[in-house]
Amino acid sequence: MIGIFDSGVGGMTVARAIEQLLPDFQTIYFGDLARTPYGSKSDAAIVEYSIQNTEFLLDRGAQLIVIACNSASSVAADVLRQRFDVPIFEVISPAITKAVASSVKGRIGVIGTRATIRSGVYEKKIKQASPKVKVFSQACPLLVPLVEEGWLQTRETKMILRRYLHPMKLKQIDVLVLGCTHYPILKSLIQSRMGKKGVTLVDSSEVTAEALKRFLDENPAVAEKLVKGGENRYYVSDVTESAIATAGMIFGRRIDLVKADHN
Repeated sequence: MIGIFDSGVGGMTVARAIEQLLPDFQTIYFGDLARTPYGSKSDAAIVEYSIQNTEFLLDRGAQLIVIACNSASSVAADVLRQRFDVPIFEVISPAITKAVASSVKGRIGVIGTRATIRSGVYEKKIKQASPKVKVFSQACPLLVPLVEEGWLQTRETKMILRRYLHPMKLKQIDVLVLGCTHYPILKSLIQSRMGKKGVTLVDSSEVTAEALKRFLDENPAVAEKLVKGGENRYYVSDVTESAIATAGMIFGRRIDLVKADHN
């Protein structure tokens, strides 16, 4: 199975993208709702949670792990690769590749949680890929709680988005990386505030699913070992009405969230 974890339900944007691109493969998802958001936690805590989440998924049959969380990807991916002998995918590298390829002006914006922006991982890796590119980063700590609460079209959310995105507009970026898997849920609002023309949004959920598909196409021996068919499973460390509603909105159908004690 393909194991996917996130700090909450935002990572379901990755799960849905994988389901659409790789419908034959069974997935198992874990959302750590009891401890969300990760973006405000210390690096040590995020690493500890990521190890626990990975063990939870492996214990239930996952043979490949997708870190569907930018905060965890930015600080825990290397630790997980050293600790676990399975393929580990994260959402940052595919987004960077897409952003650099999409930018004409060489002015790329990145929005993410405090942990992701604090890590500097996007700026560092974008500069490695294309040294002349200018990178502008903006922490948006309120967006994950708003998404987790289901406040997707409220006046407050629109006002907060406008405040966060205004500096990016002033920098005249031509690509904006949605550096958190919760943010695609707000993609239409973000696009309207950045302008329909001139700014390309990079959706990390879509490009991560594409990267996973390429990997499996190029590594048929790995693909052969993954479970195909069967029902996808969705576990969370806490079940809330807003999480159920948001999961249903992402997938376009009701998703049964199963509460699991993963510690």
